[in-house]
Amino acid sequence: MCLAIPARVVDLPEPGTALVDVGGVQKRISLALVDDVEPGDYVIVHVGYALTKLDPIEAQRTLRIFAEAGLAEQAA
Repeated sequence: MCLAIPARVVDLPEPGTALVDVGGVQKRISLALVDDVEPGDYVIVHVGYALTKLDPIEAQRTLRIFAEAGLAEQAA
């Protein structure tokens, strides 16, 4: 089973990459599969790649469910 998680884009340090935040942990990921990503957007991340942009309300809802299940910290 694979798990893709919502992450908030913090910065775009160089073309084709983003710095994302998930529960206070930041990681650099590839944007090779997604266009038009800006800081503040949410993306679905799997094995270091953004797969798609995600509606912010849906991202918060998913992160809240993960937190309730004890799988992640609750998003602010």
